[in-house]
Amino acid sequence: MKVLVIGSGGREHTIAWRLAQSNLVSEVICVPGNGGTATESKCKNIDPKENADLQFLSFNDVAVTVAKKEKVDFAVIGPEDPLAEGIADALWNAGIPTVGPKAQGAALEASKDLSKVFMKKYGVACAASETFTEKEAALAYVREKGAPIVVKADGLAAGKGVVVAKSLEEAEKAVKDLMDGNAVGEAGKKLVIEEYLQGVEISVLAAVSVTPETAANGKACIKAFLPARDHKRLMEGAQGPNTGGMGAVCPLEDVTAETMAQFEKNILQPTLKGLVAEKMDYRGFIFFGLMITKDGPKALEYNVRLGDPETQAVLPMMDFDFAELCQAIMNGTLDSFEMKWKSGFQVAPVAVSGGYPLKYAKGKVITIAEPVISHAGAKIFIAGAVKDRRSEDHPLVTSGGRVLACSAHGETFREAWGKAYEAMCGVQFEGMFYRRDIGLPGAAESN
Repeated sequence: MKVLVIGSGGREHTIAWRLAQSNLVSEVICVPGNGGTATESKCKNIDPKENADLQFLSFNDVAVTVAKKEKVDFAVIGPEDPLAEGIADALWNAGIPTVGPKAQGAALEASKDLSKVFMKKYGVACAASETFTEKEAALAYVREKGAPIVVKADGLAAGKGVVVAKSLEEAEKAVKDLMDGNAVGEAGKKLVIEEYLQGVEISVLAAVSVTPETAANGKACIKAFLPARDHKRLMEGAQGPNTGGMGAVCPLEDVTAETMAQFEKNILQPTLKGLVAEKMDYRGFIFFGLMITKDGPKALEYNVRLGDPETQAVLPMMDFDFAELCQAIMNGTLDSFEMKWKSGFQVAPVAVSGGYPLKYAKGKVITIAEPVISHAGAKIFIAGAVKDRRSEDHPLVTSGGRVLACSAHGETFREAWGKAYEAMCGVQFEGMFYRRDIGLPGAAESN
C-alpha cells in the first residue's frame, strides 16, 4: 500500500516512520514533510511550494491532487488546521479513505466553546466554564471569580491560546491581550474562561471509529492508548512560559488502573455517546487533555488528532502494526482490533531553538552524531528542520522553534531517561536548548 501523510512536524515524522515499519506499506508520501521524512525509509516528500502544479492550489486540492496522482490507498492527517478546514471531507469525497475526522468532528478542537457545550451536554467530567464575546463582561467575570483561573482563546491558536492565570492581574492581562487580538489574532475574539483545577495533567491519545453505520451496528468505539505526559513549560521544574511541548514520557507510573477506569466511565464513554448522538463521521484520533484531581480525572480539552510531542513517546511503545490500526479505524473494525504494548517506558525530550517560544533564528546547521544515537538506541524525530537546498551536501538546518525530539526506550523509566539524554548529547546546533528533567517527579507541575 501507499499512504499519504499530511503535515510537517515531529508528529508527522513519527506517523510516517511508524507506517513505514509496516510490511503492508510500500511507500509513504509526505506533504509537505520535513528534513526527517526526507531521509526516512520508504518515505518521499512532496512540497507544494516547490511544485508548479500545486503551489497555487488550496491545501485541500493539493491533498486530493497528490493522493490521486500517487494512487495512495489512504491518507493520515496530522495537524488540526487542515482538519478544521475540511480536508478529510475533501479526500473522502474524492474516494480517498482518510484517517482524521471530518469538519463536524474537527470543530471539537477548532472551537473551545463548542467543545465545552458538547462536554456539558453529554455529561463529560470537565471544569466549569463560561464563554464570552465581550471584553468587559469577561473582565467582570474574572474579577468575580478571582484567581487562579484559566483563560482560553476559543479558536485554534497553535498551542498559544491558553493562559493559566495565577493572579487577577495576570487574568485581566490575558483577557485584554487575547480579545484585543494582540496574542493569537481572531482566535481570541471569543474566550472560554474556566475554573482552575488543582492536580496533575496527563494526555490520553485514542483511536476513534464512529460513523452512522458503526453506530447502527454497535461497532462505534474509542480505544485509548497508554497515558502520557507532555511538559509545557520552557524551563526545568515547570517554570517559564508555556510552549508547544518540551518533551513527553509514556506510560506514567503515577496513573493507576483506578484512574483509567474513572476516565473510561466519566470521560471516554460519554464522549463516544456524544459522537454517536451527533451522527458524526469521526474516523481518526482524539487527544484527551486531562487533569487528575482529588475527585478523579476531568477533561481540560479535546484535540482531534495525535498530540505533539506525545506521539513521539506513545507510537514507539506500540507492539502492533500502525497501518493495520489505521485500516481498522476506517473500515469500522476497530472494536475487534487488539492493541498490544511494549513493556517499559519511552522518554522523548525536545530540543528547541534559542529564544523559543519568542523570537528565534532559523537556518542553523544541525549536527547529529549517529554513533552516539545508535549507542543510546534512540530515534531522532525531526520537527522544525529541513534539508538546506543551498548546500551541496544538504545538511539539516533549523526551520522552527521546536527542532527535534530524542526518543528512547528502556525497561525502566531511568533506563529510558538515560538513553534519551545520552542521545541528546549527540545533537548540536547553535542556540540549542532543552530541559533535562523530562519525566522526573514534579517536572510537569509548576508551584
